[in-house]
Amino acid sequence: MRLMLAAMAFGTLTVPALAGDEPAAGIMTTGYAELKNAAGEAAGSAMLKPGPKGLVLRVEATGLTPGWHGMHLHEKGDCSDNAAGFKASGAHAGHGDGVKHGLLNPEGPEFGDLPNLYAGADGSAKGEFYIAGATLDSLLDADGTAVIIHAAEDDHTAQPIGNAGGRVACGVVQKAQ
Repeated sequence: MRLMLAAMAFGTLTVPALAGDEPAAGIMTTGYAELKNAAGEAAGSAMLKPGPKGLVLRVEATGLTPGWHGMHLHEKGDCSDNAAGFKASGAHAGHGDGVKHGLLNPEGPEFGDLPNLYAGADGSAKGEFYIAGATLDSLLDADGTAVIIHAAEDDHTAQPIGNAGGRVACGVVQKAQ
């Protein structure tokens, strides 16, 4: 199965599904991630709202440098090493699943590849992305999932992260209480 990813002003993109990614039936729980910067300070939030056939991911971030920033889902829900650049979050979700990084890569994209996020002159950014076929449960597997914002724009083709630079914000996906 492949997932369809749609973003405002970006159209629809196909990304590989994670194992067990089947749309859930019945009552669905929302999810969120509190974004923190490298100093451990609040840097925004990511909200996940399940629908009958996928998830809507809404991101609001602050404290970014003005311009475009790569954004990805990472394979581990671990932002504990903020001073070390959030490396504990691992690689992109879906990395090594027989596909390459990049929404524009003919051999990609990885499940964790998302469109870029744009920060205005005040360093704030907002974006909304749709991941068809994804479930909150798939992001809350044994290793969890992290939402990562990078320092630079993702070119959507270069390996392994599209020249997106360092990780400047991280949030662990959790079920809303």
